[in-house]
Amino acid sequence: MPVTLYPTTCVDRDPAADTLVPHDPPAPDDLSYSLTLPASRTSPAVARRATAAILRAHALHDMTDAAVQDMAELAACAWRFTPVEEVYACLRYRCDALRVILYDGHPRHTNPRLAAICDERRRASLNLMACVVRACVGEWGFDDAREPGGGTRMWAVLPREGARAYGSPRP
Repeated sequence: MPVTLYPTTCVDRDPAADTLVPHDPPAPDDLSYSLTLPASRTSPAVARRATAAILRAHALHDMTDAAVQDMAELAACAWRFTPVEEVYACLRYRCDALRVILYDGHPRHTNPRLAAICDERRRASLNLMACVVRACVGEWGFDDAREPGGGTRMWAVLPREGARAYGSPRP
């Protein structure tokens, strides 16, 4: 049976007719995904691929360069810091900005001296991501996880216009 591809739409299989049925692609504002990754050196690569596929599916391909770089940097930092076997990633698109969030199981230190040292190490690990976010005129940070079980929440907010400019060639 020949397959017709619809380049500007998504397709589903109609089991009754055994054909492909086109439908509209998901809208950018419907982008809300969560992903649990193993705390391993392969996680950044998996996170990059998943992020690129999600952005492509929601017609946000113009944000891919910045978002993929930030997701990979956050995933790499999370697996290096977490004492548990998994890290948790979220992608959300709201108000013309993409939010990239990673949770790791490393609890925030209560001793101020240890907290300052750990925060400095985390900042240094996220230096490249910070540069990307700054180039996109976004914001980033880390703080206590608001999830049960504690840990640390790291996040970056990438405005669409800034991320679009980040991926464009400079004149």
